[in-house]
Amino acid sequence: MASTYLTRTPSSTGNQRTFTFSFWVKRGGLSSQQHIYCQSYGSEDYQFRMEFTSSDEFRLYNSKGASDAINLKTNRKFRDTSSWYAITIAIDTTQGTEANRAKIYVNGVQETSFATATYPTQNLEMDANAGVAQLIGVQYKGNYDRYFDGSLSHFHFIEATQYQASDFGETDSTSGIWKPKTAPSVTYGTNGYFLKMENSGAMGTDSSGNSNTFTVSGNLTQNVDTPSNNFATLNSLINNNNGTFSNGNLTLATTTSSRDNAPATIGVSQGKWYAEAKVIAQSANRFVWGISPDPSELARADTFAGNQTDSVAYLSDGDVHKSDSVQYSGSTYTAGDIVGIALDLDNNKVYFHKNGTYQNSGVPTSGSTGTGAVSITSASSVATGYYFITMGDTSGAHNVTGSVNFGQGYFGTTAVASANADGNGIGKMEYAVPSGYYTLNTKNIKEFG
Repeated sequence: MASTYLTRTPSSTGNQRTFTFSFWVKRGGLSSQQHIYCQSYGSEDYQFRMEFTSSDEFRLYNSKGASDAINLKTNRKFRDTSSWYAITIAIDTTQGTEANRAKIYVNGVQETSFATATYPTQNLEMDANAGVAQLIGVQYKGNYDRYFDGSLSHFHFIEATQYQASDFGETDSTSGIWKPKTAPSVTYGTNGYFLKMENSGAMGTDSSGNSNTFTVSGNLTQNVDTPSNNFATLNSLINNNNGTFSNGNLTLATTTSSRDNAPATIGVSQGKWYAEAKVIAQSANRFVWGISPDPSELARADTFAGNQTDSVAYLSDGDVHKSDSVQYSGSTYTAGDIVGIALDLDNNKVYFHKNGTYQNSGVPTSGSTGTGAVSITSASSVATGYYFITMGDTSGAHNVTGSVNFGQGYFGTTAVASANADGNGIGKMEYAVPSGYYTLNTKNIKEFG
């Protein structure tokens, strides 16, 4: 959501003592102050906000002039960019016990450990639900800044009732994972709303029945990565160099100071998997797209996939490397080209394509024959027991920018043209997913991985 936001101004001020927020969030960028929600009078003196701090804590805050009406900052760090967090904020300042006046739940569990814990006084009217602009994804204090970087889903606001996390989510009986209730039994109140963000042409549509629809400002994009089916992204925590991640950690821009490479947040040990990457910019054929069994190695400044033991990569100069040895020479590729990877861990083979043409006359459906494939060590025999799809550059002397698509349906903020799903009906890819291969997400992992 970076550089974009949703906004709506209520026609009147509503209940400011009792209300509930509930939403799902998947982080992209870390280590910067990012606002999930803000409502203010044009300055920070009277402002209600929910945010991630520059140290990656979550904070619920409301200023009243020079004083903090509420300041709850968790000890917990929110640094997992691979998963969705379910966060519920339950306010009722009429309560006699101060800790009951403001509650924060994460994935169904109430937070009780705070680095800062200032609770509202009894019957305090907070600045949420005022008749001024409501902002999702940004702060406003005379100018717009501190944009949220990541994804949001199932964003609820309820007026006049303090609900619990269990009103919006429940534990899946099979996986034990907290999951959203798609139609919770709640009463929204006059100013309440429910943003499912399911209509790509109208992401601010209110599904509560109140028609409290938000206006989208900027280039807000929709993808199929949801709390019910979590897709892989690039793991910014593994990359310890100077690369810049954006677009929900699906785009990586490297620098001239060191090699920058990052693995997918989901590793696989069996099954058949397909993903794509698009070269946005590069110099001197330094783009690299491949697989690695040791993602921690990619944090080093002197290596890349294809250079490591048991790793394989297709470089933009056309060479396909395995364990630092060229296996074959294919087509070069450059800015604007899309390169695909078909990883067959049932037969221990990997195939690459450029703009839909498989290199080395590869046939991903050839099974154990492995026509045109590079043979790899079985996942069970490598140190981690998993392979990770990776993207980055081969040299710190050149800048490279690329975007990956693990099925989300975008390269950066540009939707794929073809929207090819896999055989399970999941994902949106530019090129056809080979028969028997699947996009990289939790539903497919559960079924085929």
